[in-house]
Amino acid sequence: MPRVGRRVQVELDAPAERVRARAAAVLGDPRPGAVSVLTAEVTPDGSHAARLELRAASPLSVPYFGWFVRPVAWWLAGRELRDAAARVRAGLAGEPEPPPPRRPLLAPPVEISPSQATALATAAAVGALANFGGSLLTQDGSAVTSAFGRSDQALGFALAVTRIGVLVALVASALADRYGRRRLLLVGLAGTCVANALAAAAPTFEVFTASQVLARACVNATLVVASIVVIEEAPDGARAFALSLFGLALGFGFGLSVVLLPLADLGSVGWRLSFLASALALFALPGLARHLPESRRFRALTEASHRRRWRGTRQRYAKRFLVLGAVAFLASAFSAPSSQLTNRYLTHTHHFSNSSVAAFRTVTAGLPGFLGIVLAGRLAETRGRRSVSIVSLLVATLFQMAFFVTGGLVLWATAALSILAAGSAAITVGALDVELFPTATRGSVNGVLLVCGVAGSAAGLLIATVLEGPVGGLGPAVALCGLAPLAAALLLLPHVPETAALGLDDISPTEG
Repeated sequence: MPRVGRRVQVELDAPAERVRARAAAVLGDPRPGAVSVLTAEVTPDGSHAARLELRAASPLSVPYFGWFVRPVAWWLAGRELRDAAARVRAGLAGEPEPPPPRRPLLAPPVEISPSQATALATAAAVGALANFGGSLLTQDGSAVTSAFGRSDQALGFALAVTRIGVLVALVASALADRYGRRRLLLVGLAGTCVANALAAAAPTFEVFTASQVLARACVNATLVVASIVVIEEAPDGARAFALSLFGLALGFGFGLSVVLLPLADLGSVGWRLSFLASALALFALPGLARHLPESRRFRALTEASHRRRWRGTRQRYAKRFLVLGAVAFLASAFSAPSSQLTNRYLTHTHHFSNSSVAAFRTVTAGLPGFLGIVLAGRLAETRGRRSVSIVSLLVATLFQMAFFVTGGLVLWATAALSILAAGSAAITVGALDVELFPTATRGSVNGVLLVCGVAGSAAGLLIATVLEGPVGGLGPAVALCGLAPLAAALLLLPHVPETAALGLDDISPTEG
């Protein structure tokens, strides 16, 4: 959190020495989860009065996202100053201390150290840049196929083919268990930038598709490893919270791809500018490398020589893997066609322009997605991962199915509500994917779960495009795919263990 300075002055009817003693007692016993360091200065104002000045500052400095965190830190500092002043006043009056103020959604539930803040922010920045590069095919797919004179079926086929890149991502995720998280994150982001540079210059649709196979592989590997870093670096009691902030960063990357979508209206080559913008992120790599440390849990694992991999994990964690693998497949069988064919659905069925699609995405995905992710971070810590996952996946699926069979204002409402719930589902299920497996095999197992999800994505995309004709349109075809995540929420997620309020090593200890 950036260094933020705030102050508050209080006139008190008590001797300066008494005020000084009471202020020292209050500041020496800060509220749990306080984010500011408070100091006090007492000035006598006669023999029976004093002026108390409280100052707040934060020891944390967050790279890349200071513009977002600074206003939040400034607001939280004001709350903590007012609370401290009220505690001093109550103590001097012999009254009970006021109850602690309610923790706001964007405040960490437990203390986050400066090194943890730096690692989390840098991993989030890497994830944002990778997600931006990975979202371009979804956003500009319709413009790309139009530029090359291809059909809906060609787009669906290309989207499915790019899933082949998951095999590369599987290997990369496994290598993160052997060579560390940091190296794989940086290589994955560099690969994403290079692949999108090739896409920007692609002379044919086939070359473009091939570049996106590489891009998809690098993006998937980067996001898997980045989410592992976030969970491993976050303190116990704030893992879901940290993952929700990571989700906000991914949403920022996705939002950037939406903001650039109107470039596709500039002509047959307008979409190439968006891919070029992703390629330019390569220049940010040296700075990211300086701020990104190796995961502390991976370092501890290496020092302890506990390096058992999938063989040891298979026996103890088989049920967890089978359940989460099936959830990944079924959820992706709907999320992939519903997200990646939405632009095509809006332009062809509801006759939106690319600029109108950008406006629609901004309105329905911006604030709702933000709220869904933030709520997930808090509810997952207080209500548990499992219950939040089940409810949010059910709500997101039902509203998204409705989106593909409605029109008018209902189209906007269902999209917004589904995005809100989907944000919660993504955070809570993602936390379970990482938390339920040990450090020694976390990368490998999450790579296999990624394969399950990508297989579901490919199946859903092919099913939706094949059913488009028989069921009377792209919308009803995609809506039918929603039966898969409904089954996952009702039949599978109730069987996963709850991980809230438990230490990461207690949930999934490394055997060795």
